[in-house]
Amino acid sequence: MQTKSTARGGTRGPYAKTAARQREILEAAVAVFGSKGYSAGSIQEVADRAGIAQTTLLHHFPTKAQLLVAVLEYRDEISPDTPGTREHFTEVVVQQAKNNEGVPHLIELYSVLCGEATTEDHPAREYFVKRFERLRGEYSNELRYLASIGRLRPGIDPGIAGPTIVALWDGIQTQWLLNPEDVDVPQTLKAYLDLIIISPETGSAQQPMADSSGS
Repeated sequence: MQTKSTARGGTRGPYAKTAARQREILEAAVAVFGSKGYSAGSIQEVADRAGIAQTTLLHHFPTKAQLLVAVLEYRDEISPDTPGTREHFTEVVVQQAKNNEGVPHLIELYSVLCGEATTEDHPAREYFVKRFERLRGEYSNELRYLASIGRLRPGIDPGIAGPTIVALWDGIQTQWLLNPEDVDVPQTLKAYLDLIIISPETGSAQQPMADSSGS
C-alpha cells in the first residue's frame, strides 16, 4: 500500500495527515506563545486554537517544552538567517528584513520568547544563547571576508561590528512591532551597513567631501 508518496512524488496518506496536523498545532502555538508568552500560554489554549483535544496535541508533542522547541525550529524554517552571503551580505540582510515584515506573528513570537528566555531554567534559554553566539560569529566572519576583498571601511572591527548588527536588528525589530508606522527595519539596517561596507560600485572608501561654503 502506497502511503508515503504517490507516483508524482507528492506525500499522501497518514504521513501527510500527521505533517498537516503538526503544522496546525505549531501555527496555533505561535499565536498563543506570541501573544501571551511561553509561561502564560497553556497547552489547552494551543489545543483550543488548533481545534483539537489536548490529548491529540500531546500525542504529537508530549510536553510543553518539546512543543516550544518545535515552534522555534518552525520559526527558523519560515524565517531563516542569512549566513554565507559573501559579497551580497547587505542585499540579503535587507531582503530578509523585508520578508520578516510579512510574518509579523513569527517576529512577535521571537521577541516575546527572547525576552522570557533570560530567566533561569526557561526551556528556550539554550536555544537563544546558541543562536546569538552563532549569529555573532557568522556576521563577524561575513565582515572579515568583505574586509579581505577591500569592501569593509577602514577602522571597522568585524568582531565588534558583527554583534552590533545582531543587536541592531533585534532592537529595531522590537521597535517595529510596537510602532510599525514609524519604524522601517530594512531601511535602518541598510543605513548602518552602508556606513561600514563599501558598495561594489564605489570600490574604495569614500573620503569626506570638502566644505565648499568657505567657512
